[in-house]
Amino acid sequence: MIKIQIEKDSVLDQPNDDACCKILKTVLENQGNDDGTITVILGQDELLRNLKKQFFKKNQYTDVIAFRLNNYEEKVVEGEVYISLPRARENAKTFGEPFEREISRLLIHGVLHLLGYEDDTKKSKMVMTSLENKYLKMVQWKKLFTKENKIPIH
Repeated sequence: MIKIQIEKDSVLDQPNDDACCKILKTVLENQGNDDGTITVILGQDELLRNLKKQFFKKNQYTDVIAFRLNNYEEKVVEGEVYISLPRARENAKTFGEPFEREISRLLIHGVLHLLGYEDDTKKSKMVMTSLENKYLKMVQWKKLFTKENKIPIH
């Protein structure tokens, strides 16, 4: 069973929990994983900047950080995905993409990291981008901010 919890900064415009969960489950299930616990934290720039400084020794803003909380060899995925909504909005503007699509891409990117994918080389970055594009075509990212998108959460 996949358990997903969404934590939000109440001062920010927030996506629909059900839609976020559906995106994450689509990636996990298509990657052959049907067991795990993932927490998604949607926050401000400073939260991610502080995490980047604390864990990666880099004092810079970033859009997404993922932490695998258990061993990568384990089939069950336990992890956290942090997304900066202000950074996602800025990225969307920079790349001429809808805000909803950018957040969806970051959700996908974060869960791919939890599954062991890396983006530290040109080749690995191409693999991740290809997977992001594949999953963006499979999910309903346009419904990320709608209330009607009620999807059962297990």
